[in-house]
Amino acid sequence: MTDHYAPRRTARNSGYLLCIDCEKLHNIDQEGQHCDRCGARLHSRIPNSMNLSWASLLAAVLLFLPANLLPIMTFKSFGQGEPSTILGGILHLLEQDMLMIGLVVLIASIVVPVLKIIALTILLCTVQFHLQTNLRQKTMMFRVVEWIGRWSMLDIFVIGILVALVQLGNIAHIEGNSGATAFAIVVLLTMFSAIAFDTRLIWDNGMPEADLPPENTDQKDER
Repeated sequence: MTDHYAPRRTARNSGYLLCIDCEKLHNIDQEGQHCDRCGARLHSRIPNSMNLSWASLLAAVLLFLPANLLPIMTFKSFGQGEPSTILGGILHLLEQDMLMIGLVVLIASIVVPVLKIIALTILLCTVQFHLQTNLRQKTMMFRVVEWIGRWSMLDIFVIGILVALVQLGNIAHIEGNSGATAFAIVVLLTMFSAIAFDTRLIWDNGMPEADLPPENTDQKDER
């Protein structure tokens, strides 16, 4: 059972809009003007939300493969060592019987980014193709994605700390590689995609066409 067409009253069809920056309530006829509290431009929905979110997500997907195939870090001890990818580092930890650390790295570096990309794709497709779905479930999915996505940067922070601290000449030396840069960009792009996505579009998608504002009805017809 879904709540796709459950009767509901929104701020916009009640004649109000909220300032995204300071959350002050304004009349809908002030859209396009500036907030009289913080000066931000007023919009009932984030402009170009879908385009920005899709662009960031697709760029993250394209970079995800090199982020996992390129070496992320090189550790040298007494002059010996070779670059290691994320998966190679996980396998090395498992070989050293560091199961818990390996699982943490696996979850933070591979599982979380993949699940976040899948979840954002589902949310965007739900709005883009007007899929009938459970709207509350999709809203909760977005909140989880937004909260957990930042933990994907754990690997980058660890590498940054190690590069800064482990500089002992020929005894021990750590340097970051191009895979770390690609991985950091993937995480940032998925974060930008989530930030650009306007969750109110999920609920607009669940409204009957007769209740949508004229601009949303036009977009639906074009699609």
